[in-house]
Amino acid sequence: MSPKAPLPPRRALDLSRRTIALLFLICFVLVAIPIVTHPIPPLSDYVNHLARMKVIAAVPGDPDLSRFYFLQWSVLPNLMMDMVVPLLDRFADIYVAGEIYTLMCFALIAFGTLYLHRALFGAWSAIPLVAFPLLYNNIFLIGVMNYIFGIGLCLCGLATWILLRDRPWPWRYAVSCLFVLALFFCHLFATGVYGVGILSYELMRLFDRKGGSWKTRIIAFVTAGFPFALTVPLLLMSPTWGLKGENYWEPRGKLDGIEFVINVYYDYVAFSLTAVVVLAAAWAVRHRLLRTHNMLFYLLVIAGAVYMALPRTVFATYMADQRMPVAIAFMVIACIQIDLRHRLAQRGFAIMLVLLVAVRVTEVQVVWNNLTQWTVAFQESITKIKRGSKVMVAYADPWGGSQPQDLGLVHAACLAIIERSSLVTTAFTVPGKQILRVHKPYTDWVDTEDGTPPNREQLLVTEEEPTPDGPRYWDLWPQHFDYVYLLFTEPGDPNPDSDRLELVYAGDRFQLYKVIKPPPAS
Repeated sequence: MSPKAPLPPRRALDLSRRTIALLFLICFVLVAIPIVTHPIPPLSDYVNHLARMKVIAAVPGDPDLSRFYFLQWSVLPNLMMDMVVPLLDRFADIYVAGEIYTLMCFALIAFGTLYLHRALFGAWSAIPLVAFPLLYNNIFLIGVMNYIFGIGLCLCGLATWILLRDRPWPWRYAVSCLFVLALFFCHLFATGVYGVGILSYELMRLFDRKGGSWKTRIIAFVTAGFPFALTVPLLLMSPTWGLKGENYWEPRGKLDGIEFVINVYYDYVAFSLTAVVVLAAAWAVRHRLLRTHNMLFYLLVIAGAVYMALPRTVFATYMADQRMPVAIAFMVIACIQIDLRHRLAQRGFAIMLVLLVAVRVTEVQVVWNNLTQWTVAFQESITKIKRGSKVMVAYADPWGGSQPQDLGLVHAACLAIIERSSLVTTAFTVPGKQILRVHKPYTDWVDTEDGTPPNREQLLVTEEEPTPDGPRYWDLWPQHFDYVYLLFTEPGDPNPDSDRLELVYAGDRFQLYKVIKPPPAS
């Protein structure tokens, strides 16, 4: 009897590891272009955070900054950037350090999505690279850099938990405790997203009859939450606990939070990219090439319920609920697998991926290039400020900063902290949220509540008398400040108070005034 002929080797379901790594590198280089070419990206909170990094790195060596600011280190769920960027500043200037940190966030999120998919399906796949176009999203435009870093760490933590799930339990819980600890210092909300991921996976295991007896499964389900007990003493030790009563639930904006995942600047770009992905997924479903992990159902149910229940403001932090869908989106991507064994599918996916990333990067690059005109103008205006001055920020338009194109102006005045060692009223100095503090008597002249800066009318009213309904940090501003930045102006706007303000620089959307000091009282 003749021996049977050997069976032909079965073609892999996905691209090779080398090809996946090459695609990862190509996509990462593409998404890095806007960051590398714009040292001051037009993100809302970014410059404010970067100014704090400068103070951390410079105090007490800078006498002007030391006169205004000091650091009060404490247990805060908002410290990752504060610990990383000042270290990078030792080897590069603060702007390059910020770029490196931002690219670290991108790399960690992209790798975390790949890693989570590997943990769920047992093999590396190119499908999670679809996460790259989503790295630029509306939450990123807000500039919440600690939370962005936490998303990547959360994905890696969940993947590690899954890989250790059937290993001896001490390793699983010890590693999870380390991730909970690290995530807490990234951001409290990132810890919560990690908890949603663990709960979703463990709930799936609970109803899996192959996981042993009901008793064994219930014990494993309950004990999975033990590492999160670390957050209780940490939070009680933190000054953030003092903000526990500042919560506000708002039903409007829930749909906006979901749209923030795909939308950056132009609606038609977001919906076009989404349509391409949906059509590709429909094609894969039609040809029975797409499958999802069982965890996906539990993830969508639990994340949806938590999202609807989350307040808009938690611990005095705004957009608490709207930050969540972005992180969940990367988990959803990791739960999807598509059979790419055919060469046509492999080539089609690779082409589609690079095109998606290129379109998103082009959108961001074009908008940021257009916004460079005010970035350059703002940097030029900073040179007009005397070193060690006190700078007030006010709005010409009370609704300014609501459009994505205006976000970069919201905290641009904090460049005066970096470049001129100035006191700026809008620097983040909220107790329980940041480690930056202001010395007396300047404490009464800055915003310590993350409020909205005064408008033109409020400045005029409080020029010589305090605010009628209570003290405000801008009361009697001509006596306390050297310069005023008026943001969100229109070209040709007149001087709002020629008796107290002298125009120093006029940009496209802002004006810089020097304060004319009132004569001393007789």
